[in-house]
Amino acid sequence: MTKKHTYGQILKSSALIGGSSMLNIIIGIIRTKAMAMLLGPSGVGLMGLYGSITDLTISVAGMGINSSGVRQIAEAVGSDDTERIARTAAVLRRISILLGVLGAVFLIGFSGPLSKLTFGNDQHATAVALLSIAVFFNLVSAGQGALIQGMRRISDLAKMSVLGALFGTLISIPTVYFLREEGVVISLVLVAAMTLLTSWWYNRKIQTQMHTISASQVGQEAAALLKLGFAFMVSGLLMTGAAYAVRLIVVRKVGFDAAGLYQSAWALGGLYIGFILQAMGADFYPRLAAIAKDNPECNRVVNEQAHVSMLLAGPGIIATLTFAPLVIALFYTPKFEGAVEILRWLCLGMILRVISWPMGFIIVVKNVQNLLIFSELAWTVVYLGLAWVCVSSFGLKGAGIAFFGSYVFHAFMIYAIVRRLSGFRCSTANLQTSFLFLGLIAVVFCGFYALPFLLAMGVGTLAVLLSGVYSIQVFLNLISLDRIPRPVLKSLQWLRLAPSGYSGLNDLEPISKTAISDSVVKNKLFVDIKWSIFAFMVCALFSMWIYGYDRGADWSAGLDSIELKLEMLMSIFHIN
Repeated sequence: MTKKHTYGQILKSSALIGGSSMLNIIIGIIRTKAMAMLLGPSGVGLMGLYGSITDLTISVAGMGINSSGVRQIAEAVGSDDTERIARTAAVLRRISILLGVLGAVFLIGFSGPLSKLTFGNDQHATAVALLSIAVFFNLVSAGQGALIQGMRRISDLAKMSVLGALFGTLISIPTVYFLREEGVVISLVLVAAMTLLTSWWYNRKIQTQMHTISASQVGQEAAALLKLGFAFMVSGLLMTGAAYAVRLIVVRKVGFDAAGLYQSAWALGGLYIGFILQAMGADFYPRLAAIAKDNPECNRVVNEQAHVSMLLAGPGIIATLTFAPLVIALFYTPKFEGAVEILRWLCLGMILRVISWPMGFIIVVKNVQNLLIFSELAWTVVYLGLAWVCVSSFGLKGAGIAFFGSYVFHAFMIYAIVRRLSGFRCSTANLQTSFLFLGLIAVVFCGFYALPFLLAMGVGTLAVLLSGVYSIQVFLNLISLDRIPRPVLKSLQWLRLAPSGYSGLNDLEPISKTAISDSVVKNKLFVDIKWSIFAFMVCALFSMWIYGYDRGADWSAGLDSIELKLEMLMSIFHIN
């Protein structure tokens, strides 16, 4: 029996969560701007320190309950066993409350030492102890959010996220306005309270048939949640610790200014990719957990998710590579020009992260905690080892080279693991898309070393346009055209990227489709675009060879005159 493709569902859930994430970013910018105006640099720094204490406590005390709870709920939903769903949901709620209490007690008990460690004295001990309320609220709301996500109520999850951020902003800004620095901790508690309130509001809509739960059943469900949750906690701490250690390496070997450049490049490099992965992961994770025992179906869904991930991420990464100097100048100042090259190296690692990201979920939904911890530990060791060597040898850009190298290792390692776990193989469509985008990214990256700056910008711009058209054409061949919003469809028709021949109501009747082979329908325009990309890459490589032969391209020196190029760009765009 032919399985139904899930591309429409993937794009729908991505649009919902992506839209809510964008709104959250806008709300966060408003809140950050208001706090900066009200508190100044010292007050914002104080808020950041309090926030770090809260986040660290939540990470440790939460025991990964959010991620493990999503898996357990999704698996219960996939079994269609109403009693099991009710039992798992009840235990998840109780465990969340218990962990919230333990986290709050821990923070109260160690408020003095944490104050001395963070601020150098115990004058902030009372404020740190007050943060225990925020820890409790956040851990309880995390459990409620896991239940909503596990039930795949994606619309409610998106609304909950936006409303929680909006109400938190509306209540925290007046608090800080009237109390100034004394209101910082109170504002953090109130934001957590709004998050808890909105999660409870949407959580109450979930109706489960409550049954009497024995102590042994509670113990079994709690053990399953905490066992997998511990693996998530270790994984999260390893990633956080690795990022912190790399910053220390940069500070020790290059200097504090270099650490600032690295931070700016990291923030911009991960912004677009993090946005995409968060948008797709909200629905992909519980959907995959529900079918984890069916290896063929599980592998098919992972291949489809990986295909969509690459199609969405590819043009954005190429655009970041191309316009890195302008992006740095817009978001920061010309003083951050040194971040351009490391940003490009980070982009190379990000595309590999996108490729390996969906495969990694197979380890999670298979509930193989030892492999999950091993894979993260192996990546961390390789990343830190490469960072130590590369930063010592190449300076600041060595941190980006290390990130890229670590994800080369990570992609091969994860593929080998999931191949053994579920027999996973990359589909032909994914292999074609991967090689096409990797080829374009390599051409654009090398162009900035081998070609004059303006010519390299032209090559990159054309690559962005071609990759964008390619992604649109593939999507149009993977989903029914009647599911595309009318304004978007009209725009695509005007650009001649979608067929204009429709009949029926609202001109939205889809055209007839040929059989789908390996998730791709190859119409004439799609084939033309693909061959145009190949021809473009050949021409670009030939141009690099000619220019390098005639002028002697220096592949090791990098972008030596980038300051002049930034000034040229800023004069073009009238940036002061």
